[in-house]
Amino acid sequence: MTAPLPFLFQQQTLWLSSSRCIFWEEEKALILSDLHFGKSGHFRKSGIGIPQNIYKEDLHRLFNQIQFFKPSVLIIAGDMFHSHANKEIDFFLKWRNDIPEVRIFLIKGNHDILPIPFYKEANIETFEKELIIKNFCFTHDITTSNGEQNDLLFTFSGHIHPGIRVEGMGKQSLQLPCFYFGKKYAVLPAFSLFTGLSKITPLKTDNVFALVEGRVIKIQ
Repeated sequence: MTAPLPFLFQQQTLWLSSSRCIFWEEEKALILSDLHFGKSGHFRKSGIGIPQNIYKEDLHRLFNQIQFFKPSVLIIAGDMFHSHANKEIDFFLKWRNDIPEVRIFLIKGNHDILPIPFYKEANIETFEKELIIKNFCFTHDITTSNGEQNDLLFTFSGHIHPGIRVEGMGKQSLQLPCFYFGKKYAVLPAFSLFTGLSKITPLKTDNVFALVEGRVIKIQ
């Protein structure tokens, strides 16, 4: 793991990690979105041979981030889980028991459809639409949040799995996962490696940080 990139934003210190999450230093909070735990198991139940090591790698990366940053809380901006319960969700519960001291705040996304007793069993505190801490609002889908309408709040969201197209020599180009910071809201990259990308077209005044070969690079 390469060193995270510091980003001083609204008098707060944010550490952008190449593992697709942000450590908010002042609140000792790890911010991430779109983990989609159980997604590969969901595909396998449908007869599509997705290797389980994809899911295990995501869990391993998250555990490494927790060990590195030592957060007191995880703030998850939706789609922590992908669908209905399967064996991967059972594996998550065992993993959760290894870090009982870390609180988990989940702002529920469209895929978070597991029954309420499950979240209680997993010691996950859920929020239906948004969570506000200081001047930051956390939601899953920016289009359904009230935070963007409040001039005093800056909103962190997920949902779209943002990607930025980078042009190279010889008309070559790559689409890379990225952190996007606009005037009123940010969009986090999907934490799961088993996701697609949705191309964004930032304004010149926006801040965009691409994830390239284990590094966070400021594109603009």
